[in-house]
Amino acid sequence: MNSREMVVLTDVKLITCIVQRGAAEDVINAARAAGAQGATVHYGRGMGVRERLGILGFAVNVEKEVINIVVSSEQVERVFESMYLAGNLDTPGAGIMYVTPLEKAATFVPQEVLDKLSG
Repeated sequence: MNSREMVVLTDVKLITCIVQRGAAEDVINAARAAGAQGATVHYGRGMGVRERLGILGFAVNVEKEVINIVVSSEQVERVFESMYLAGNLDTPGAGIMYVTPLEKAATFVPQEVLDKLSG
């Protein structure tokens, strides 16, 4: 019989980034270049400011892409900054991003990685 063991990660954080529809690919590519292993994307609709913004009077699209990325605590600042810049989040109406600490997470971790962590 196969022995199955759960590997629990406790030093990880969840980065959530909400951007205008069509912007997720650039944000994910920047996160991966900064060391993130992957991402989950789902779609939503924005609530709140739907009026015209700014002096130029451009409208904000209510359709959003929500990106979730789990990274180690040591990677979070580098990945967060890369995602922020790639998503142009310093532009009004471009989106929002935040980090949530995770109590624990479980996924497959290759044996060679476990060996490095324990040794």
